[in-house]
Amino acid sequence: MRLGMVGLGRMGANMTRRLMRGGHELVVSDLSPDNVKRIAGEGAIASSSLDDFISKLGKPRIAWLMVPAGGPTEHTMQALAQRMQSDDIIIDGGNSYFKDDVRRSKQLKDKGIHYVDVGTSGGVWGLERGYCMMIGGPKEVVRQLDPIFKTLAPGRGDIPRTPGREKLPGTAEDGYIYCGPSGAGHFVKMVHNGIEYGIMQAYAEGFDVFRNASSKELPEDNRYDLNLADIAEVWRRGSVVSSWLLDLTAMALAENPTLSEYSGFRAGFGRGPLDDSSGHR
Repeated sequence: MRLGMVGLGRMGANMTRRLMRGGHELVVSDLSPDNVKRIAGEGAIASSSLDDFISKLGKPRIAWLMVPAGGPTEHTMQALAQRMQSDDIIIDGGNSYFKDDVRRSKQLKDKGIHYVDVGTSGGVWGLERGYCMMIGGPKEVVRQLDPIFKTLAPGRGDIPRTPGREKLPGTAEDGYIYCGPSGAGHFVKMVHNGIEYGIMQAYAEGFDVFRNASSKELPEDNRYDLNLADIAEVWRRGSVVSSWLLDLTAMALAENPTLSEYSGFRAGFGRGPLDDSSGHR
């Protein structure tokens, strides 16, 4: 399929690469001409403006947005909508708030433009691992886009099947699901992010306890000089708290046991689940 990718940051660029590896044609757009030039050198079709971008898409036009949530997504979506026609499709693969999806889908529906929200997880590792996707929007449009989702998704791989899963239909085992109408995909991703940050916070607090277990403020016979890298590694092997996030923690501690090169900066969106919890209990 031919589709466009707007936003060639770490995720957008790698998603473009994965789609091209899967045989899709990609028209690309980014605020940085260097990003466009770089990915065009790998086989994508470059565009110099949104007008040029739209002109190079097939019909129906399919534009996937991978830009920061909030103002950048809103501005880009509105700019694309002004240039698109009935039956064209806009896909928001970022971290938009699900209520914004509902509003946008209604607005675009008046023009006959379809809107699909895709909560996308996988980060910079998705190029090789694939991307877990939680999808919302008109079911028939999502079905039309299935070849795109199938290419981006991890596939079944070698993960053991959940007992009883063989009796159930759907694409969940392939790494993507249709969640429901507009906003459902980003709603599921919002809760996913809240769980993710909660897990990371739990690991952080636990390892902070370990780091301070040798404090001179503790009774001498209660002090422990613990190897944090070894603890993270052993937990990866048979422990009930093992996870991909623990894998990343173990990698970081193996490279830098004191994490002196890391700051407390958080990239992502963690307020959504807290802000919306009162409406969805």
